[in-house]
Amino acid sequence: MPTIKTTYQGELRTEAVHVQSDTHIITDAPVDNQGKGEAFSPTDLLSASLASCMMTIMGIAGRTHNIALEGTTCDITKIMSASPRKVAEIQISFQFPHTYDDKQKAIIENAALTCPVMLSLHPDMKKTVDFGW
Repeated sequence: MPTIKTTYQGELRTEAVHVQSDTHIITDAPVDNQGKGEAFSPTDLLSASLASCMMTIMGIAGRTHNIALEGTTCDITKIMSASPRKVAEIQISFQFPHTYDDKQKAIIENAALTCPVMLSLHPDMKKTVDFGW
């Protein structure tokens, strides 16, 4: 059974369905690439996926080491290159609602920087992460 079923709907829009949960995600091409920009673009989802993966693995580490992370947020900036058109850099800036000691910070950073999406992205793509310590 597939994990995701995606359908091209025309007008540079797709709909992806997570088969197990029946959750739907719409994507549109961005306005700077012939699209309407009415939904996440595929490269927006790539950037959001990195941040969500980092936070998920941080959450697992937090659960393991009794580090509270609830309420943590991050801002994500995607920077495209023109030729070839691709994501050149993803900038992620975390905001934590709690204070952590040096050991906890190291655990959080290691978890974030070794998440599966981070490790899957091409090494030429710049990933700038600000933990805000």
